Amino acid sequence: MNTTPSSPLHSVSTTASDRPRSDQDQPQVDPTQRPGAAGKRALVLGGGGSAGNAWLIGVIAGLFDAGLDVTEADLVIGTSAGSTAAAQLAGATPPQLLAAILAAVPQQRTGPAGSDRGRAPIGRVSDQMRRTSEIIASAEDAADMRRKMGAAALDMVAASDGSWQTQWRTTVASRLPSQHWPQRTMLITAVDAHTGEPVVFDRHSGVDLADAVAASCASGLPYGIGDSHYIDGGYRRNENADLAAGYERVLVLSPLGGRTRHPLDWGMQLAAQVDELRAAGSRVGTILPDSESLNAFGANLMDLSTRQPAARAGYNQGSTLAEQLSEFWR
Repeated sequence: MNTTPSSPLHSVSTTASDRPRSDQDQPQVDPTQRPGAAGKRALVLGGGGSAGNAWLIGVIAGLFDAGLDVTEADLVIGTSAGSTAAAQLAGATPPQLLAAILAAVPQQRTGPAGSDRGRAPIGRVSDQMRRTSEIIASAEDAADMRRKMGAAALDMVAASDGSWQTQWRTTVASRLPSQHWPQRTMLITAVDAHTGEPVVFDRHSGVDLADAVAASCASGLPYGIGDSHYIDGGYRRNENADLAAGYERVLVLSPLGGRTRHPLDWGMQLAAQVDELRAAGSRVGTILPDSESLNAFGANLMDLSTRQPAARAGYNQGSTLAEQLSEFWR
């Protein structure tokens, strides 16, 4: 169910408040305890699989070509597919990234993809959905759900030969134009599989950018960094927009349209995050997929064949919204 405003762009106005300084001594911490110094503009990129990543790039490229560069934000927050987009935008311009998507060899729709790592048997995809749905249904609250998701992911590690991690990191690294963290503030979200606690990585974490992105996108097997393992940052919240509290203007791009698979009283939906930002004094704009973009996504956001149509649809949407968004962003 869609719990955010149905229009592709929604903005509200309030007064911004100050944000406390971050603790840069910890390699990773609960994101709610690690806000960055307050600034004027924050860009939030939510998760949404292969199609969602391409759509994010397309929207931002469309805005860029229409004269609005949202990559100049003081803070960028990336979750799952959005973490890949955030890292990509740190090393290349939006038009360059869009061109790379459109120039790639088109994938054939031979069936669903299992994850951003590539194609997997249909049974594996449905099994992942079944398992996670059962965990959500059995959980008492969001914290309990994250702990159970982490435990289930760690159980899968024992049954694997470990080669997938090297392959996954290689795949993630190959998608990044730069392997270095940007100087601007960028937060990459994940969840500690051992404790279920949310974590955030930034350039002060002592973690390679490719590792942070690989952890944020780990929706199946957990991704190991040092002695710890991490699962998808979307298990905290799909957008994690509330981490931008205190910024004057917050622009949220949500490939999933603000939807959530979790009970609404857990407060994980985008609408709840927007309410929290407003209460903290921010003006908020959200860009959700329009009908053209939803048609481009198809039934499976993980399907690699959706990337080019999703990027084109996103570009068209961004181009259309640029003038409307200009006053809010500038």
